Amino acid sequence: MPEGHSVHRLARQFADVFEGERLAVSSPQGRFAQGAAVLDGHVLTGSAAHGKHLFLGFEHGLVLHVHLGLYGAWDFGGDEDFRGASSIGAPRKVGERELYDDGGADAGLAGAGHAGAGYAGPPAPVGAVRVRLVSGHGWADLRGATTCETLTEAEADAVEARLGPDPLRNLPGDRDAFIAGLARKRTPLATLLMNQSVIAGVGNVYRAELLFRQRLDPWLPGAALPAEAAGRLWDDTAAMMSDGVRDGRIITTPARYWTEPRATEEGATELGFTGPGGRLPAPEDAHFVYRRQGLDCRDCGTAVALTEHAARKLYWCPACQQD
Repeated sequence: MPEGHSVHRLARQFADVFEGERLAVSSPQGRFAQGAAVLDGHVLTGSAAHGKHLFLGFEHGLVLHVHLGLYGAWDFGGDEDFRGASSIGAPRKVGERELYDDGGADAGLAGAGHAGAGYAGPPAPVGAVRVRLVSGHGWADLRGATTCETLTEAEADAVEARLGPDPLRNLPGDRDAFIAGLARKRTPLATLLMNQSVIAGVGNVYRAELLFRQRLDPWLPGAALPAEAAGRLWDDTAAMMSDGVRDGRIITTPARYWTEPRATEEGATELGFTGPGGRLPAPEDAHFVYRRQGLDCRDCGTAVALTEHAARKLYWCPACQQD
């Protein structure tokens, strides 16, 4: 499931390529036909993310609300004017694959248009496209989302009200709300960090990496974590997820841990990203504990452990993360 940084990148992408545009909205699959009909022909006025939820606002006060879930993904495509800050997106099908036709340069990409002929409009829908958005310069297709619905602004506000503070918004009071939320819970930190009503946007990768970076026992109850330590956990979450928005990839290790730093050309890596200074770590060097079960801890040499916790895989170092 895409984590919060990917959804914030999507919100930025929609703002860059669609905001202020009158959109044709349809549901080629048919499952969203009624919702698409009330959005069709209206101007997109804004896009925002809160945790793993995307909200696209239209001029007439209705909102397209999308939660990608485990299988959702967005595809984008269009002409040379249809490029945004997040044009190259996250690995796997997390919703930011960008397809262009600039007169043939990318003609080998599926759905990119007609080679050598310039942009000729969106291609025929492929697969179960829940919703398609089309402007004069490009298009976006959504497939496989857990939630795709049209809401009023009040209904969208109600969805957001059920979510915890988002470290990528980091609004005044959010840090204190997170600290207070942990202090009220006897639930283990490993559970709380995945609870979207406690903190919005953190998923399994960030959960494992944050607990390691802060040297926190995954089973420590939230109420047992001192307020100062809870504040540091929030600050590290905000910083690490902000890096994810910038890089389009979750990289939690500093460069000194990278055995093979890879020099890259902008936008030309196999994953499509450049990290700080134009470099990327090899995938196996990007994390401290996530998916490293049985391997030596990067800091102490103890074997990284793996267990099932609340129906999700939990990775941690038994030596570095003692209560």
